[in-house]
Amino acid sequence: MATTLKNLSQHTQSNITDISQKKFAIVVSEWNDEITESLYNGAVETLLKYGAKKENIFRKNVPGSFELPLGAQWLAKLDEIDAVICLGCVIQGETRHFDFICDAVAHGITEVGLKYDKPVVFGVLTPNNQQQALDRAGGQHGNKGDEAAITAIKMLGF
Repeated sequence: MATTLKNLSQHTQSNITDISQKKFAIVVSEWNDEITESLYNGAVETLLKYGAKKENIFRKNVPGSFELPLGAQWLAKLDEIDAVICLGCVIQGETRHFDFICDAVAHGITEVGLKYDKPVVFGVLTPNNQQQALDRAGGQHGNKGDEAAITAIKMLGF
């Protein structure tokens, strides 16, 4: 989690496994695409940095963050996929819609991982405003796409 004391892109090198033969699916929300594209780029850069092959990284887009769990489920059920990374951004608005979407997405992504017994990573920003999103998508607080990718790698080494 990004705070004023910790950058999202900082992590320990413990539990890093060989991912050269692993296949990753990345599900990306098209909503808030300026943010989600940056998250995607961060995730891919991190996967490649730690040894994933470009041809073993598969991207699928969904319309919004609410659709991430179903997109993740469609990919997680494929035997050849070792981990799924879900990337989205839901920015707080003036209504409770934000709360319902964030809750549904978090629970849905969790359920998919448990159902398919493989890493399904929550890489969804839930900021109060656009600037906070930018700060966490390659800005002053790092890139949550980075964090999501390293989480998938570490979970594969569990």
